[in-house]
Amino acid sequence: MEKQKKIALINDLTGFGRCSTAVMAPIVSAMKIQAVAVPTAILSAHTQFPTYYFDDYTDRMKEYIQTYKDLKLDFDAISTGFLGSEQQVDIVLDFIRHFKTDRNFVIVDPVMGDYGKLYRTYTKEMCDKMKELVHYADIITPNLTELCTLLDAPYPENGASIEELKEMCGKLAERGPKHIVVTGIHFNQTQIANFIYNKGEDFQIVMVDRIGGDRSGTGDVIAAIIAGMYLNGRSLYESVKKAADYVSKCIRYCEENEVPSYWGLCFEMFMKDLTEEA
Repeated sequence: MEKQKKIALINDLTGFGRCSTAVMAPIVSAMKIQAVAVPTAILSAHTQFPTYYFDDYTDRMKEYIQTYKDLKLDFDAISTGFLGSEQQVDIVLDFIRHFKTDRNFVIVDPVMGDYGKLYRTYTKEMCDKMKELVHYADIITPNLTELCTLLDAPYPENGASIEELKEMCGKLAERGPKHIVVTGIHFNQTQIANFIYNKGEDFQIVMVDRIGGDRSGTGDVIAAIIAGMYLNGRSLYESVKKAADYVSKCIRYCEENEVPSYWGLCFEMFMKDLTEEA
């Protein structure tokens, strides 16, 4: 029997609101992959709620990770999500340098901003740190805002053409990542595109219907499914297609049942879809 795979999930842990590790761990577990958490912060509810408890875990991350080093653990994949400070990025860089091998891969979701605006924690210095992290990524899943920021390119208010996406992804690929998935591109009023760039190959696009508005944790669900399916031997296109279709199904359920957007995706309702892909 094949040895069970392990993935390190470097992200915050939020109790209510369906995002980050609380979403990613059950999703990869459904695909028969062991989820190993590396918390960057602990929140009772995410920051879109009017009240929440927040515990920055930065000062404890090194000791926490040291246990994994002492146990001589190995990982088949390393996934990074939202990072709140330059110090956290440095800790993650050290983690990757220690655990990265030629037998595993690193997937980076550079959670930096959206709609042409960066999150308030993203100073120029923080952006420079994220560019350093990208160098170690095999797969990166930016949205259009993050792609432009990583390249110091102006954000195209009216959207980017296929040629512009190819050019930008080509430039980013020169800095490290072999595979780039530009997520959540508003293609038109009724469709959302996910642009797939594979170094040395032609581009691919996954289109889905646009249903409702944005929901917290959607990027975490997409990154987890891509990571899990790719780790289980599926092509990147298959992985992105599954992620996009799965998220669409979850959003439709949320819209039909009037689930508040900041409650995240009701991904639990369709976990069987993921076990069938394992």
